[in-house]
Amino acid sequence: MAKQSAGLLMYRLTGGRVEVLLAHPGGPYWAKKDEGAWTIPKGEIEEGEGPIDAAKREFEEETGLRPVGLFRFLHPVRLKSGKIVHAWAFEGTWDAGRLKSVPFTMEWPPRSGRKQEFPEADRAAWFTLDEAKKKIQAGQLPFIEEFERTGGQKADD
Repeated sequence: MAKQSAGLLMYRLTGGRVEVLLAHPGGPYWAKKDEGAWTIPKGEIEEGEGPIDAAKREFEEETGLRPVGLFRFLHPVRLKSGKIVHAWAFEGTWDAGRLKSVPFTMEWPPRSGRKQEFPEADRAAWFTLDEAKKKIQAGQLPFIEEFERTGGQKADD
């Protein structure tokens, strides 16, 4: 069975335009990458956990904000790796400068035997839909496109 993850696309209406919140992955691999590197806050679904519950948990772990509101279903996408990503959009507002992400541990530098901690997300920012299409990882672009087409008004599935 393919690995599965779940996440949330938070949006807000500001100055008459829609903006979405994206997170920049932490760690050395992503440190110097910008366009095509950002992501919705998401992570793997744990055994026995439903996708929407995983999405809410992961959002809070990566941002420090507990998501609340009406969660609008977005169709899952299959990444090139084969992983399936589930997502929902919800309206909210938040100061992205208050990001408080949980850490992960990895060997760095490679083959050094040294373990280092890095935040799962090293920063977050609000983007217009056009900006988000350039910033988001290619495999997650369908979430932005579907949200733009439907205005996030699809019923939960």
